This record gives sequence, C-alpha cells and structure tokens, in this order.
Amino acid sequence: MPDLAVVTGALSYTGRAVARELRARGLALRTLTNRRVPLAPLDGTPRIEARPLQFEDPSALEDALRGARLLVNTYWVRYPFVGVSIERAVENTEVLLQAARRAGVTRVVHISVSNPSLRSKLGYYRGKAIVEERVHACGLPFAIVRPTLIVGEHDILVNNIAWFLRSFPIFAMPGSGHYRLQPITLDDVGRIVADAALLDESVTLDAAGPEVMTFEELVRAIAAATGQQARILHVPPWFALGLIRAVGWILREVILSREELAGLMEELLVSHEPPRGTESVRIWLASHGDQLGRRYAAELARRRLVDTIFK
Repeated sequence: MPDLAVVTGALSYTGRAVARELRARGLALRTLTNRRVPLAPLDGTPRIEARPLQFEDPSALEDALRGARLLVNTYWVRYPFVGVSIERAVENTEVLLQAARRAGVTRVVHISVSNPSLRSKLGYYRGKAIVEERVHACGLPFAIVRPTLIVGEHDILVNNIAWFLRSFPIFAMPGSGHYRLQPITLDDVGRIVADAALLDESVTLDAAGPEVMTFEELVRAIAAATGQQARILHVPPWFALGLIRAVGWILREVILSREELAGLMEELLVSHEPPRGTESVRIWLASHGDQLGRRYAAELARRRLVDTIFK
C-alpha cells in the first residue's frame, strides 16, 4: 500500500497542484477541506478522499490525519475577514500541527511566503513568520516552502489584472510600477513542494521563478498575452487603492488589500536565493492569454462555498 499524504486544500489552488505532483510520485491522497465543489478536477483517478477541516474539533482532525505519513499544509487567510483574523489563522494552524503530531504523522510540509518576518508591519508576512516558528517547534521533521507570486490556471491576481485591462480604457498603476517581483508558475510550485516533501531532512527554501520583472512589466506582459493595449496611468498608491476599492464595492469583493499592495511595493515577492522554478511566466502568460480575464475571478464568491481560505 502506498504512503498516505494529507493535503489541506487539494480541491483549491496551490493544494491541487501539490496533490497532483504527490500522486504522480505514487502517494495515496486525502484532503482536509471545507470546499464543497472542486475549483477544478484533480487529474488522475480515483477521486481524492475528502474530510472536513474542523479546527474547532481537534479530535476529528486527529482522526482525519491518522494513518498519514505526510501532511502538506496550504491553509492560510489572504486577508482578515469576518470570523477569521490573521491571529486566528495562526492558532488554527497550531491546532492542525498538534493534531498531526498526535495522529502519528512523521513529516510536515508548510507553505509559507517569500520574506516572512516577525518584525514586519504587514500582518500577512508577520503571521507567516509566527507559523514558521510553530512548525519549527512542533517536534516533527519539516519542510517550509516560501513561494513568491504564484501564477497559474484559476489564479486570481493575474486573471483580474487581465480583466481590468479588458474592461477599462485605462489601467491605474500604483506609483512608479518599477517595484520588482519574481513570479513562479503553479506547476513549478507543485513540483518544488512535492520534492521537499520527499526529503528526509528539515529544510526551509524559497520557490521563485527564473525571471525578475517590474510590476509594470508584468502588467504589460499580461496585456500582450490577452491582445490588449496597456494604457497605463501612474497614480499615487492611495489613489489607486481608492479606485480599486470603488470597483470592489460594486463587485462586492476585496480586489487588492492595502497590505498586499504594500508587500508588492516593498519587493517582498522577490527571492534572495537562486531560483528553483524553471518555467517562464512570460511564456505561460502567452500560452494562456486567450482565457485570462474573460470574467472576474471572484474571491469572496469562492469563499461562499468554503469556510476557510487556502494560499
């Protein structure tokens, strides 16, 4: 019987790519999720076994993890929303880690973010750093993988940039647009996480693609891929956020939070390690441009089907 891996959020975004890679390596799969409908079908058969992700019931979590050798955790919150703050997400992750230890899991892989810091003024990055400490202290061998901006099918940010380019005559660029990022494809992240999962030693590593580009270069690459003309207007960041919030109010969505923009402008999505990703994001965009931005990818609409948010 193959080893069993439990992946949180295997019916969602990053977790789906990781689950696909682990299955290709011969592992049996189970997912912890509150999603009722998969974001997209998981390649391969048989269908993945799903159990509820119940932080309020640690004994049920322990039972759901029993028999697994490996836990891959993608659970996190993109921004605080009703009922789930960053602080609550940290405590939920601690509950999951302790349930894994009691269930006899022998290795944990945690998906973090590039450049987390306990000193960060940004709750997302500070919370990720706190969780990394909890992973170190859980008493199990571990791998911590720190992706930058993940670009792939069913991605929200890149799709919605494309939607803005398709829907409005002007793209309001926050500030200069010269702040850098180092995006990585979803398939590369799945491969890197699966590789780290099968190591024996504890490791912490970045997952970044081979290309460093400015945010304006990314927007122009998306425009070229979708066949749109990028009419960029540089505006103060506070003004861009105001415009984004106005459109978000109409859509009933949080399109981009203040902290997400701050992390982008502070170049926190750039790795300081040699890139482990091999796929070109520019090539990925060019090959998928026809599908990008055809409709707005509604984050909160997805959340209506699920009680927790996965990275």
